[in-house]
Amino acid sequence: MLMSVDDDLMKVLADPLRMRIVTLLARETLCTTHLTAETGARQTNLSNHLRLLREAGVVETEPCGRFTYYRLRPEVLESLSAGLADLAATARATGAAQNRRPC
Repeated sequence: MLMSVDDDLMKVLADPLRMRIVTLLARETLCTTHLTAETGARQTNLSNHLRLLREAGVVETEPCGRFTYYRLRPEVLESLSAGLADLAATARATGAAQNRRPC
C-alpha cells in the first residue's frame, strides 16, 4: 500500500531557515537565544518559524524559567522519510521512468 507524503510538512521544511533550525535541533535541544545566535535571524523572525515548526509537529517546547527550549521530534521526520521512500520504491517497482501514457 502506498503511503502518502504530508504536503504541509514538506512546505514547512522547504524553507531554508526552518531546515537550518531542524538541523541544529537534530544535534541538541536549544532555546531561542541559542537559535538566534546560531542562525543570525532576528528573534521575531525566528519565533515565527518556530511557531510553524511547532504547529506542524516537528518540534516540541519545554519551558525553563524565562526561556523556552525546543526539541526535535524525530518520529515526524521518520514518517516523512518513510513516505518518500515508499514513493521511490513504487517508482522503481512499476518502472515509472519507462511507463508513458500516450497524449
